[in-house]
Amino acid sequence: MKQAYGDHVKVALDGHVAVVTLDRPPHNFVSVEFMADLADAMEAADASNDVRAIVLQSEGRTFCGGADFSSPTDKVASGMAGVNALYDQAVRLFSVATPIVAAVQGSAVGAGLGLALVADFRVAAPEARFAANFVKLSFHPGFGLTHTLPRLVGRQRAALMFLTGRRIKAEEALGWGLVDEVVPMEELRGAALKLAQEIAENAPLAVAATRKTLRANLAAEVRAQTAIEHAEQAILRETDDFAEGVRSVAERRPGNFTGR
Repeated sequence: MKQAYGDHVKVALDGHVAVVTLDRPPHNFVSVEFMADLADAMEAADASNDVRAIVLQSEGRTFCGGADFSSPTDKVASGMAGVNALYDQAVRLFSVATPIVAAVQGSAVGAGLGLALVADFRVAAPEARFAANFVKLSFHPGFGLTHTLPRLVGRQRAALMFLTGRRIKAEEALGWGLVDEVVPMEELRGAALKLAQEIAENAPLAVAATRKTLRANLAAEVRAQTAIEHAEQAILRETDDFAEGVRSVAERRPGNFTGR
């Protein structure tokens, strides 16, 4: 089985594992349409009796660079209605019932980190970096990260990532539990597939029931949290500091923030 969803999402079946590949060069930036295509692909795999696990991987050096706020044509960059539409797609992704393994080869930044946390497990290359860099944009975290990141690494480490915006290397992320395995780049996709196959060889009804218990009401909790995130983002988006943050990140320099 090979199928494309939109221009940037491809799905292939390897035994009982659906391999979903993102290919939106150069940085796999999220957009409403891109995430809707991904959600369509994930839901189709979820509905298939042949699929018992999913691998989420991406082409290029970056796993996902988050939202491109410098793009004048992107719905997320152009207004808060686009951000809310993006979060609708995030909830769809968190609603998928099939276990997901993410293969992270490079940076997972902002909403890209949020996307990596949709997965149950993350296998990373040493080159992988994880960052919730929203404060560097003078913006509030989104994509449900204020719920999913503390849930995974604890409130203190999540606060460290949120309030500094620093990039966490793969080995440190492994120690935090943000990553489950670190393997050489050339072995990354094979290792992610192997983990997915290890899940898929088990009794599917038992796997589904166990995962449902572990994740509980995660999708609903993400929906509730994105509503809070969206409200805070709407306030910050109107500030001078947000405009400066977008400029400074695009120009790869520290922001000159004034608190206005």
